[in-house]
Amino acid sequence: MFEKKSFRILITTILVFLLIYLIYITNFIFAPVGAYLTAIAVPIIGAGFIFYITNPIVNLLEKYKIPRVIGVIIVFLLIIALIVFGVYVVAPVVQQQFNKLANNLPNMVDSAEDLINLWQNRQSYIPDQLNETIKRLTDNLNTYVENITSVLFDAIGQIFSFVFSFFLIPFFLFFMLKDGEKFVPFITQFLNESKSKSVKKLAESINHTLASFIQGQFIVSVCVGVMLYIGYIIIDLNYSLTLALFAVVMNFIPFVGPFLSAVPAVLVGLFEDPILGVWAAVVMIIAQQIESNFISPNVMGKVLQIHPLTVITLILAAGGIAGFLGLLFIIPAYAVVKTIISHFYEEWRNSQKES
Repeated sequence: MFEKKSFRILITTILVFLLIYLIYITNFIFAPVGAYLTAIAVPIIGAGFIFYITNPIVNLLEKYKIPRVIGVIIVFLLIIALIVFGVYVVAPVVQQQFNKLANNLPNMVDSAEDLINLWQNRQSYIPDQLNETIKRLTDNLNTYVENITSVLFDAIGQIFSFVFSFFLIPFFLFFMLKDGEKFVPFITQFLNESKSKSVKKLAESINHTLASFIQGQFIVSVCVGVMLYIGYIIIDLNYSLTLALFAVVMNFIPFVGPFLSAVPAVLVGLFEDPILGVWAAVVMIIAQQIESNFISPNVMGKVLQIHPLTVITLILAAGGIAGFLGLLFIIPAYAVVKTIISHFYEEWRNSQKES
């Protein structure tokens, strides 16, 4: 009986649930650890994100015989230059456009109500159910706008809390870029040869997964943002820079992000001029077609190998649990977990073959 596979699965399941229960009843032991991890999560995640974008530059400089420390300093100078450019050139334009958009929001709401009332008054016959739906939509339009605004401000609040921890990110980033390659050898020196190889292989797989996703998604998002900005300028759409930057952020969310980024641009265009709304949609479609057919296949390929339905399910769950930041981080987190499980499953299969 002990040799049966079903019995071993049952015992493993029982042990897993027993372990979860023991962690639950001893939560007071893990609470300080959780608080510590929460405190350093933002700097580590922020530094890790920038690390995967800037590390190829440091490696390239190192190939040209430039000491790694000097390469890290050069990267920091480039980052400072970008921040100065953003603060003195980009930020004032974005702030001006955002303030103008916020001031025009009530007028957009009034225009939407007028359009609905005009359409309703010109109909010779409207079914009662449709009439009630339109009336309910009109009555609650202000509430919907307030809810959307609160969600946007909540996302902005989370971004500002992220920026609040920004002063720790440079310290983490410096040592990640300088000594990141020493971490795995430091861990594996305490292990035997077989386990050391396994840990190195796992670390390489996780590093490849994160690097491919972050670097690829960054390049794709920036390319889409540039294409949209050029397209919005061509069609003379208001708030073009703000909408393009919003699209850059949204495109970090795989599969769903491009559709989310299209909504504000199309709505702004429709309220300004219905034809302009159509042109905004055309610009978005062209940019997404170029991205999906030319940029993404060459930059990312099929790195994550995650089914679109899985992506949608993960995003819905993460959005409900962790909000906007959950949308950004759920896919790479899932990819890392998938890589770890695949690694240990492969190790288990190899051990079964050897035995």
